Amino acid sequence: MITIEAVREYFKSELKNKNFTIDRTGAKTIEMIGASFIADEEAIFGKPNDDYIDAEIEWYDSQSTNINDIPYGDEPPKAWQYSANEHGEINSNYGHLIWSEKYYNQFEQVINELEENPDSRRASMIYTRPSIWKEYNENGKNDFICTNSVTYYDRDSKLHAVVQMRSNDVIFGYRNDYAWQSYVLHQLAWELHMDAGDIHWQVQNLHVYERHFDLVK
Repeated sequence: MITIEAVREYFKSELKNKNFTIDRTGAKTIEMIGASFIADEEAIFGKPNDDYIDAEIEWYDSQSTNINDIPYGDEPPKAWQYSANEHGEINSNYGHLIWSEKYYNQFEQVINELEENPDSRRASMIYTRPSIWKEYNENGKNDFICTNSVTYYDRDSKLHAVVQMRSNDVIFGYRNDYAWQSYVLHQLAWELHMDAGDIHWQVQNLHVYERHFDLVK
């Protein structure tokens, strides 16, 4: 498994060699397909916005699926505005996906599973679902959930997580998603009276957009 530093060097090399793909807007991107590494740093490039991260986690905790409820700034971030319908509704409130009864209270399911069977390989929280093909663009949304699932393992007296993602932007996406996954891992570990272990980060498509190439340099 590669390190975060190896991920950085990969993107620097791809930028230097101008190995780009072109997205649907015509912008250049650098991508790593099938990325897998230990997420032991809070950012790959740049620095996290701690104030925004705190606000996003508070919004996830609320389980609201409306971006206008994010307690940050005068308006929601542009990325969320792009994902939402005209009323501000989205699919990807991660707290709603793991805590709500609608999605079977997966947080508690994982606790119960690991308490009953510490060696389990099915302590998973499933974030996306087949119906996303119909739901991602309903009523003008553009929100095909990026996280596929997260599975937790009780190994070596620690609780480890394997995060599996469909798509992850290196700059804002990784920073904010890492903060969320670390937050959930530590909550689970506290409930299970364990120490938090490693976060294994697996992404089908890890990418940097052209507007962030200066951070890679």
